[in-house]
Amino acid sequence: MGRTLNEKEVKQFNLFHHQNNGGGRNEVDDVADHYGGEMLYDGDNCVSTYEKDQPECPEMNFGGTMWGEGGQEEDKQSGKQRLLVVANRLPVSATKMQNNEWKLEISVGGLVSVLLGLKDFEAKWIGWAGVDVPDKAGQESLTKAMAEKKCIPVFLDKETVNQYYNGYCNKILWPLLHYLGLPQDETYTSESHYDVYKRANLLFAEAVTKHYKEGDIVWCHDYHLMLLPQYLKQYNSKMKVGWFLHTPFPSSEIQRTLPTRSELLKSVLAADIIGFHTYDYARHFVSACNRILGLEGTPEGVEDRGKLTKVATFPIGIDANRFIRTLTLPKVQEYLTNLRERFAERKIILGVDRLDMIKGIPQKILAFEKFLEDNPDWSDKVVLLQIAVPTRTDVPEYQNLRRHVHEIVGRVNGRFGTLSSVPIIYLDRSLDFQALCALYSITDIALVTSLRDGMNLVSYEFVACQASKQGVLILSEFAGAAQSLGAGAILVNPWNITDVSSAIAYTLNMPSEERKMRHKLNFEHVTIHTAQEWATMFVRELNETVVEAQLRTTQAWTQPLLPVNEAIEQFLQSDNRLLVLGFNATLSSVESPIESGKIIDLGSTLNPNLQEPLRRICSDRQTTIIVLSGSKRDVLDKVFDGYSMWLAAENGIYLRHTSGSWRTTMPEFSGMEWVDSIKHVFDYFTKRTPHSFIEERETSLLWNYKYADSKFARLQAKDLLLHLWTGPVCSSSVDVYQGAQSVEVRAVGLTKGTAIDRILTEIAYSTVMDKPINYVLCIGHFLGKDEDLYSFFEPEPPVQPLELSKSKAAVAGNGLKSSVKSDSAGAHCRIATCSTVESVVTYESTTVLDIKRENYFPCTVGRKHSRARYVLESSKDVVSLLEGLAEVLPPLCE
Repeated sequence: MGRTLNEKEVKQFNLFHHQNNGGGRNEVDDVADHYGGEMLYDGDNCVSTYEKDQPECPEMNFGGTMWGEGGQEEDKQSGKQRLLVVANRLPVSATKMQNNEWKLEISVGGLVSVLLGLKDFEAKWIGWAGVDVPDKAGQESLTKAMAEKKCIPVFLDKETVNQYYNGYCNKILWPLLHYLGLPQDETYTSESHYDVYKRANLLFAEAVTKHYKEGDIVWCHDYHLMLLPQYLKQYNSKMKVGWFLHTPFPSSEIQRTLPTRSELLKSVLAADIIGFHTYDYARHFVSACNRILGLEGTPEGVEDRGKLTKVATFPIGIDANRFIRTLTLPKVQEYLTNLRERFAERKIILGVDRLDMIKGIPQKILAFEKFLEDNPDWSDKVVLLQIAVPTRTDVPEYQNLRRHVHEIVGRVNGRFGTLSSVPIIYLDRSLDFQALCALYSITDIALVTSLRDGMNLVSYEFVACQASKQGVLILSEFAGAAQSLGAGAILVNPWNITDVSSAIAYTLNMPSEERKMRHKLNFEHVTIHTAQEWATMFVRELNETVVEAQLRTTQAWTQPLLPVNEAIEQFLQSDNRLLVLGFNATLSSVESPIESGKIIDLGSTLNPNLQEPLRRICSDRQTTIIVLSGSKRDVLDKVFDGYSMWLAAENGIYLRHTSGSWRTTMPEFSGMEWVDSIKHVFDYFTKRTPHSFIEERETSLLWNYKYADSKFARLQAKDLLLHLWTGPVCSSSVDVYQGAQSVEVRAVGLTKGTAIDRILTEIAYSTVMDKPINYVLCIGHFLGKDEDLYSFFEPEPPVQPLELSKSKAAVAGNGLKSSVKSDSAGAHCRIATCSTVESVVTYESTTVLDIKRENYFPCTVGRKHSRARYVLESSKDVVSLLEGLAEVLPPLCE
């Protein structure tokens, strides 16, 4: 938690700093939410259970200030950031009148209500006009009429709507996203539907680019517009683009069945930020990018060749205050009085759903039937009131669903009904908003049995209206809302009829204290995490993500090359120098070990051009060289035989001077109980990947694919990582390190940074030092987690020095190091030394390091993103540097 808060503070500081250096306005209070009715979307959050004649219909004035034709000038005057909300549907429905005039009806609720509540943005909505307007004059008149409502219509002809919306969106994408799979009818799998889908997305992109001004935010919504982010970035790579999916995102095994899977994923990844309702959906998306595109998933998102697309979760909410206010209206109070009289002797179980395959209405009714069978005493004491809002009534599958539901309702009412009452009241229609709020308020149990649901805001609306009744929510675990309201709801598997029936029985007999506690948890969440907060958070994160990307790009391109002349000059002026050098990709040769398609030599060798420079530097009594490598002891013995230097093998666990014997610096990392399970996975992928091989070390295991086909091996490496994280790594105390061409597994906490302090301890004990080290050159092509080595030598702010001189202590087990940093200009490091790590000895402290910033040169080799202060582009530059150091030393005495 502390680290998270600290990162947030650093992020805010970077944003502030960027703003004050010409970075533009970065802090935004965001945009809209998602739909409150099917008139806006066909996604899972649309409630669409109340009719369009809303009780409140204020002038549509998103963000407070109207946009005219001179929108940018007005925006400059208002000082607000502009927002373009791009969705499949507009929040207005148009009816053509006489003389080319139009009647517009505004849909209040959902995403519209969010925009109405935003005060710091100038928002405009771009979407399908919703009507076929073939003539140019009609299009111009409708565009002008909608401009007054801050809406920009996109005109699609009937054939485009049929193939883009009814075809590709509703027949292919929507079922796939909800785990229903692709249609078997070849009519809907033809490429023509996808071609029209692309053409429709291009039309939306043209509308955006026509009205876009520099600095605008573009927020794209849902699966209808998956190609839009890429089209917009092709137009302007600096455009701020966010994309939000309001449905579930399926597992990669489902997503990979889609013929156009790669194109859609790549296009969505062009956005700066991608939002989902739940962590599961975000995780599935990252996994799909990994399995299908071979891209690397990070804790922040998906990385592709240095570009990071942020993937985050933003659980949507509702405008809870709107529901609470509505309950106080006289008309609603009248509804409540009538409902109380009608159901005075009965408990009410309420279901509010679109009549859709994913809503689980048949499963709900079957569970209620099971409850009545098991609890006959309740047959005249409880009623299931199901509101089923018709949708897509011209589609045969939906007609069959409607017929099937009617048959089940008729059967249950026939079995358990009487002349005076029936157990199920079923309505094939929507309700007006006030009647719906009254019904929510009077309900004892809300029953949501969605088979798949992006979020399901009916559960939120029910909770918002339950301040007095404090009813209980039974919620499907397959609804996105289960991850937000799970603490207070009763979660059920809707496919398990017995489980849902038992939940109904338990809830009807629930103690009042438990009911109040559950309601309190959910009510707090619904009233705090509102739709306005959801929208504000998304746009704020989008702005921050863009700035962070700019900072990353700036840092990546401005990381300076090592100032070679300065490094040599400081080297010459110092009288006790330390060189910490990596081996692989730093000092090693680059010869290929493959002949006739087979690997003939897995051993690394020293670059021949470094032999003479290293000998001269090693012979200098004022210079200490440490080769710190992950390689095995025998490899370093062979390569550096004859050189006077320190060798640290296996990432520093083993240490020796070339004139002495190996010793263990960290015996606690010597255990390898985990190696067999890891090696089993590595063996499997070695057989699958030609020219890959396993390096078995004493304290780690490495799968190397540097000689394999790069594209294929990269995909195999991603798959290998998934196998490790879902298998042996879960139950082992190990860390996984992904290199540029390798995957390495080590014991937890074993890095070069943790090893260097103990290495210096051993060196300080073994070497007579009359002066502290006052020059450090640290160079290597280290893995990301090993780059803590660079920060070890960085001078820190001064602290009160601790006197250790002439003290005596007992050191056991893994040795002891006590570092003291003082002096405002540099760092002094006192290291308590011991002769062996196994014995208990006495010691005297030794001042080892006296480092100032100007005489410390941390440098990475060939890595674009590094903690090191400097960079050398390749191992050739390392050769030139060491040759330069050797030249300034006195000549060797033969």
